Amino acid sequence: MKTLRFAAAAALSLALIAPMAAPIAAHAQELPIKEAELVEVGMIKVDDGHFGDYATFLGDQWRKNQEYALKQGWISGYEILSNENPRVGEPDFYLLVRFPSVPDAAERKRRDDAYMSYMQTSMQKQEAGSAERAKYRKVIGSMLLRHWVWSK
Repeated sequence: MKTLRFAAAAALSLALIAPMAAPIAAHAQELPIKEAELVEVGMIKVDDGHFGDYATFLGDQWRKNQEYALKQGWISGYEILSNENPRVGEPDFYLLVRFPSVPDAAERKRRDDAYMSYMQTSMQKQEAGSAERAKYRKVIGSMLLRHWVWSK
């Protein structure tokens, strides 16, 4: 009996919602903006006296990583922004990477394998490098933002 009441309630809910869904879908197509690429933002805090160390990492390793991803078509761009007047707890750098979509698990594995081969590295070496940088820099957050563009 409980199942029958649940099914009836679900059917009634669907009957009430369905007529409203079409106007909502039609309205969504008329919006003046539409989704575009994703922007991943890494927020980095660098300890005093280590700006040069981190700048060297960015100019060597990070840039090489991003240029490879750009040439592969995996990302559409990247940039570094600095926080010129950081307050306590705010990052010194924002690392932005723009990409069209999030790859599925199989594509992520294919990219990881291609990257490791290109860089002649392993996950263990990558982790060791990150641990070394952790002595003077902290990843204090990240965001995944969506860029929107005008649809008309």
